[in-house]
Order: sequence, then structure tokens, then C-alpha cells
Amino acid sequence: MEIKVDDLSGPEVRALIMEHLLHMQSLSPPESTHALNLDGLKKPDVTFWSGWEQGEIVGCGALKELDSQHGELKSMRTSSAHHRKGVAKRILEHIINEAKQRGYTRISLETGSMEAFEPARKLYENFGFSYCKPFANYTDDPLSSFMTLEL
Repeated sequence: MEIKVDDLSGPEVRALIMEHLLHMQSLSPPESTHALNLDGLKKPDVTFWSGWEQGEIVGCGALKELDSQHGELKSMRTSSAHHRKGVAKRILEHIINEAKQRGYTRISLETGSMEAFEPARKLYENFGFSYCKPFANYTDDPLSSFMTLEL
């Protein structure tokens, strides 16, 4: 898989982000949906990566800088045609390595607390993320799980 910084201009990437947003909105009410839209992913404090195999997009992920030592994992998504092939694992490894290269000491994330998010939470647990209190501008929400990884 080739993982590259992406400017979100390609139709495949835009379609994957729309799929991601629609899926998140189908699972959570608006006040509990924290996925970034295209404009949010294009902000200067966010780096977005797409993963490709044989010219086909297979997944994506982003890293938002909260401060010089703390990043937030955003927009992790595997294309529905590529579930259970290790795509999310490879993209997460890439983002963690990038965070280390930037000198971050921690990466945090927000994900859903419902059953549909169990595979995501298990992935993060397997990478050493532990549950934590809300960070940055998040507040307690029974539909959210907050996790962090010390680097």
C-alpha cells in the first residue's frame, strides 16, 4: 500500500470522506458527530493521508496538531471494499510514526462508544491507546469514547 499526503481534491478521496461522514451521521446525532468535513480536513493544522493499492483508494487518516507535543487522530476510514485487510492498521502505524517524527509526546482521539465502533476501539487498544477523559474542546458525552497514546 502506498500512503501519501493528500490535498483532498481527487474524486475518490472526496467520495471516501463523504462515505465516512454519512456513516458517522447515521450512527450519532449531530452534537456527537466529530468527524471533520472536507473544509476541516484542509485546515493548516491538519495533515491528511490517503492509502492506495493498484490505483484504488483503500483508506485514509488524518492528524490534527493540538499543540507542539499533542496530536489528534482524525478521519480514520477504510474503504468498504477493503475491510479486514489491514488497511487501518497500516495507516495508523504511518500516522503514529509521523507523530513521533514531529516530536509529539501524545496522540489522542475521539470515537464512538456504541457497538458499531467496537472494531475501531479494539484497533486502538491493540496499539496501546488507553481510555482517558475528554481532551481539547471535547466534553463528556455518553456516545463518545476518548483514548490517548503516550509516545
